[in-house]
Amino acid sequence: MTNTNSILGVYLSDSLDLDAIYGNALRDEASDVVLRHPHEIDNPEDVRFAICWLPNDKAFESYPNLELAMSIGAGVDALLAHPGLKDEVHIARVRDPHQADLMAGFAAHEVLHREREFTTLEQNAAKAHWAPLTMRAPASRKVAVLGHGTMGRAVVKAVAALGFSVHVACRSEPQAPVEGVTYLTGDGAVMAAADGADYLINVLPLTATTENVLNKALFAKLAKDAWLVQIGRGEHLVEDDLLLALEHGHLGGASLDVFRAEPLPADHPFWQHECLRITPHIASDSLPEVVAGQVVDTARALRDGQPLAMGVDRARGY
Repeated sequence: MTNTNSILGVYLSDSLDLDAIYGNALRDEASDVVLRHPHEIDNPEDVRFAICWLPNDKAFESYPNLELAMSIGAGVDALLAHPGLKDEVHIARVRDPHQADLMAGFAAHEVLHREREFTTLEQNAAKAHWAPLTMRAPASRKVAVLGHGTMGRAVVKAVAALGFSVHVACRSEPQAPVEGVTYLTGDGAVMAAADGADYLINVLPLTATTENVLNKALFAKLAKDAWLVQIGRGEHLVEDDLLLALEHGHLGGASLDVFRAEPLPADHPFWQHECLRITPHIASDSLPEVVAGQVVDTARALRDGQPLAMGVDRARGY
């Protein structure tokens, strides 16, 4: 360690080199918060926190004094469900407003791409075919948004600003509602928001109650030819139900950015489906300097016995 007041952390990820992504920003941010790869740790008992991305089942075993596991992303479902993470270990996550802006822009883009028929326009342009298309008033088109956390709020604001009729399924009434947006709460909120919707945008966190929420019953509530924008978690979607809804012609298509298996296997039927737009989990990302600042602040709070501003409520799942 570099000084007597420093706190030691470990990078835990099998799929990402977290030091290559965030190390320079972390070192620029502070000298008293030290992070190492597991093979660089001389005394595992000195490690008090970890920053993580999809850690393997045995990732935490070597660190008996671990007090905090922090996700570099907005989602913490992998940590909440981790078999090797003790109940007494705090969980925290990054909350990056820029990440929410990126997510909102992606969602709005996917809605507009479908609504304004850009695929058809691009095909026509490739054939030098001049053919204006019919437009509809955004206010006549219902957009259902599932989820109203940091990401959901940004998505709601962005889509509502385009003039669409936005209906949101959320846990509780917002303190600062967007004018003209309908907020729905309670057990039936998801179905009520989806009822007759032309677009369904999923930005829910993954919990025991939201897993498999994108299913045939929900798809049946949507307007015929509706479009799904799936930017929550892969486990939200019942994949066979989506394929059946497309096959039967009830859904017009979907923009899918998250999947149960990532990378999406090359032989997965989604790749070849003409009604699906596939992106490789790039709807948003956290900026290294933002992640670094929040990791440093959270580690210092842990060291100093202060409340963790980025902490997660294990019972609620976010």
